[in-house]
Amino acid sequence: MPTIGVAIPIPEPWASELQDYRTSVGDTTATQIPTHITLIPPTEVGDADLEAVTRHLAATAASLQAFDIHLRGTGTFRPVSPVVFVTVAEGISQCEVLAKAVRQGPLAVDLHFPYHPHVTVAHHLDDPTLDRAFAELASFECRFAVDSFSLYVHDEDDGWQPTHQYALG
Repeated sequence: MPTIGVAIPIPEPWASELQDYRTSVGDTTATQIPTHITLIPPTEVGDADLEAVTRHLAATAASLQAFDIHLRGTGTFRPVSPVVFVTVAEGISQCEVLAKAVRQGPLAVDLHFPYHPHVTVAHHLDDPTLDRAFAELASFECRFAVDSFSLYVHDEDDGWQPTHQYALG
């Protein structure tokens, strides 16, 4: 059964900058995870359901308009989860609307935590390294337009691979 995820890809040059940073602090998972804002976390979907998922995502994308994202500064989910992230300073409500719309129909999944749009930059590392990432990326900032989102399928060898892109509006 394939494992999928749905996310807003971070555009270049920021995607590589944040992925390279994540790798530099020892987060070995970074090389197999494109830089993104999660809409649907890793979810197993039956092969037979994949076509319904792609139709649902296309319809969802067509029903929503493009929006702007402003990433600025860092945050953390500690002590609940050992994660440091770049915060979404603008575009939070649009991400929430998009995530809620995507999590309908064949992708009606329960979340383990309340939805909080963010870009992970350090995960499952020791506290000093998480503290370092929090401090070193505190001044990170970028802006970009979100005019699409992507469906990713997990491959055991190559990690998360984008398979479909869905244009908004």
